[in-house]
Amino acid sequence: MSQDHPSRRTVLRSGTGLAAAVLLAGCSSSSDSTDQPTDRAATAPASASPAAGTGYAMPAEWLPHERTFMAWPALTEVWGDQLPAVRQDIVHVAQAIAQYEPVVLMARPDQSDDAQQQLGDTVEVIPLPVDDLWARDTGPTFVTGPQGLAGVDFNFNGWGNKQTHANDSLVARNLLAKYGIRRFPASIVTEGGAIEVDGQGTLMATESSMVNPNRNPGKSRDQIESELRARLGVTKVIWFQGVIGQDITDCHIDALARFVEPGVVALHRPGPGTPPDIWSRASDQALQVLSTATDAHGRSLRVVDLIEPDFDKITGTGSDFLATYLNYYVCNGAVIMPVFGDQSADDAAAGTLGDLHPGRDIVRVTINAIAAGGGGIHCSTQQQPQLAGASAAPS
Repeated sequence: MSQDHPSRRTVLRSGTGLAAAVLLAGCSSSSDSTDQPTDRAATAPASASPAAGTGYAMPAEWLPHERTFMAWPALTEVWGDQLPAVRQDIVHVAQAIAQYEPVVLMARPDQSDDAQQQLGDTVEVIPLPVDDLWARDTGPTFVTGPQGLAGVDFNFNGWGNKQTHANDSLVARNLLAKYGIRRFPASIVTEGGAIEVDGQGTLMATESSMVNPNRNPGKSRDQIESELRARLGVTKVIWFQGVIGQDITDCHIDALARFVEPGVVALHRPGPGTPPDIWSRASDQALQVLSTATDAHGRSLRVVDLIEPDFDKITGTGSDFLATYLNYYVCNGAVIMPVFGDQSADDAAAGTLGDLHPGRDIVRVTINAIAAGGGGIHCSTQQQPQLAGASAAPS
């Protein structure tokens, strides 16, 4: 990735410099920061809540999907000379998922033919303006309810105005319009990778990625939680501290903790002998929270470690390399997981994910270029849930 732009896992720098990153011990509810969210979030009235009280909720990822949405990375100014390799990784991920369910990839109109040629006929490419590949964050977060399918637009603002997003800020709106799906505009700024639900009323999130003046200036954690409850149909939010200012996402939950079924959480853990750092301390803090937390139904949580590979054995390179197995994607009939070249750790993670998702194929995909940019498979995908009674997508 270009040295001039922060990746999803690199220390942030600006022309004037930033203070050293620290574990978030509690963000202020107000700030004089000049970073502002998109105008749509800033002007959306908190009372405008079409999802609240109407029975809409976000389904768990492991429930049936209608399709998966992805996006074609567009900008050399973001990826530099790694853009062709990143696109090839996207091809591999999309083709793997397409063996189990339909995949629709958004690409800039002037790049859509090239994308289609590289992807082949197993993936549908649609012309829709995008900036980068992170469909989890830029796309709508889908909810289902008594009137069918809707999409929540969480006002993507480039993870707090850290990256260009003129097109990506409109992806949720434009995609929902293209498919004729009802749009619920949120009054907060967040991203799909910052949200993890069990489908039974429980949500996990990091304070660092939401209770942050670069997304939600002047909003308290309680105010943000209230909007999450209204938009996503949850009744319990489990908060972790996370890490603020150390990567472009401010520590998204989908690289830290994931539900694998109600009452069971997979947790990213450092490998044996890994020196303590800010990320391992974030994992330790999450483990401490999970050890005493209960879900929306009062159940204690079982935690399963998903241990990262040995950085001396992986085949990828780069100081921003995101070597976590936790950023996998659950699609119809399969788990699409990253592998990194540490054969022992890759095998162990595949075994753990197989145990946690019985009956699903475990499909391994090497994503060294995406991971070098600080992202993963889950970051590059967004599922459209299948409505009850609809025909299953091909698998």
